[in-house]
Amino acid sequence: MSTQSTASRPWAGRKVLVTGAEGFIGSTLVDLLVEAGAEVRAFVHYKPYAEKGNLARYLVPGGPVEMVAGDVRDAGRVMDAVAGCDTVFHLAALIGIPYSYDSPGAYVQTNVVGTENVAEACRRHGVRRMVHTSTSEVYGTARTAPISEEHPLQPQSPYSASKIGADMMALSHWHAFELPVTVVRPFNTYGPRQSARAVIPTILAQLHSGARQIKLGSLTPTRDFTFVTDTAAGFMALADCDRALGQVVNLGSGREITIGALAEALIAASGRDAEVVVDAERLRPSGSEVERLLSDNSRAREWASWQPEVTLKEGLARTSEWVAEHLHLFRAERYQV
Repeated sequence: MSTQSTASRPWAGRKVLVTGAEGFIGSTLVDLLVEAGAEVRAFVHYKPYAEKGNLARYLVPGGPVEMVAGDVRDAGRVMDAVAGCDTVFHLAALIGIPYSYDSPGAYVQTNVVGTENVAEACRRHGVRRMVHTSTSEVYGTARTAPISEEHPLQPQSPYSASKIGADMMALSHWHAFELPVTVVRPFNTYGPRQSARAVIPTILAQLHSGARQIKLGSLTPTRDFTFVTDTAAGFMALADCDRALGQVVNLGSGREITIGALAEALIAASGRDAEVVVDAERLRPSGSEVERLLSDNSRAREWASWQPEVTLKEGLARTSEWVAEHLHLFRAERYQV
């Protein structure tokens, strides 16, 4: 965890809303906020079945987290959830690139309309800061590297297009209504609790299930990986960074690795013996694959004194251990979209 998130306990007693709080990054952010003394309201997607999820440990009477079930597409419910909050971290989104090819309209409704609902609620309630979550996928394949926040936006999938729209909606509220909003653009975050939609848990689930062949899509794209606690600490640092108002800020390690090399590193981290093979079913449509992502994190470092603290080797080891202990959550024989 980054030291800047707890220094002098600046979050103690603050009322904070986290949308998408049950998610991979969202639940980690909730953990850091609770540790820092914040009063956290978790906006979670309503589920009519008994699933405890990543926030199960907080489901106790009088606990440090207030649970609010809802959907960001419901403007009234969002308006109620934002009431009384000092800071709003908006992470709720429909994710997963492959499914966006099948249902692009659903991505527009959740990601663009949902962001409008959150931004409008923040404006009406006069929150001190809204932190909106973007994604490095909006940059598409790097035209120049490392990728700064000035890099052209390229909608290479319906998912990335919806996130571009969401970013613009959030920033429009800064320009039109002076809403104090910052757009945080994480690169490839990884770590415990990540689902098998992502490459690292996909590989580890196969390894810990005894696979001797690791089935992947293209091995040549490069990605910039940041451990999840570093990403969450970056959100908190930027929520208190006035220089970032009305701005986009990358959160990435500033280092890249090919998917093929990553697979070899994961084999080493798991202690297993396996070979890597290309699976045609995992290849993305032509023109859609993002070939290179490498973050320029200068703004985050210079404006918010943030930098990642967990090395890739250490982070992969931690993630491997977690996947091995939670293998029941993965269906390693099947690619999950």
